[in-house]
Amino acid sequence: MQYSLNFRTSHGQFYVYDKNSDGDTSAKGFWSEDALSDRLAVWDGILAVFTECYGLVKGELHLLSEPRNYINLDQYDHIVEAGLEVKSGTIQILDCPNSSIEQEIKVIPGRYRVRVYSINLASVVDDNGDDFYQIEIWPGIATERKVLKRYSRAAS
Repeated sequence: MQYSLNFRTSHGQFYVYDKNSDGDTSAKGFWSEDALSDRLAVWDGILAVFTECYGLVKGELHLLSEPRNYINLDQYDHIVEAGLEVKSGTIQILDCPNSSIEQEIKVIPGRYRVRVYSINLASVVDDNGDDFYQIEIWPGIATERKVLKRYSRAAS
């Protein structure tokens, strides 16, 4: 299944969220240096995706039965993934800071992997640009955050 994402957010982030998560992004360690560098904060039932643009989020969400076998790294600026346990059976995409539901997807309760591909990050100037976020979610073990390709503005 594929879902389009097109919404306004703030603070350079949005959330991939288990509907029943407590959503405590103030927890110690959530906003760590590693999370900022990796462009993904991970907590119980919640992932915060860091965006290059401060306002408009454009992207796609793909619900898969298994991970993609081949990734052409040259197509993406940054790729990061982490585990997410979805106890409620509902994954939500929320904006920041209002936590408005931008997309809601029913899934079988369980553990999932979430991979975020960031594209066109260098196009953002003064918060305007064509940055794009592709999210893939599939059943899998809830493991630590892992960067598959790291973006650095200085290198772009």
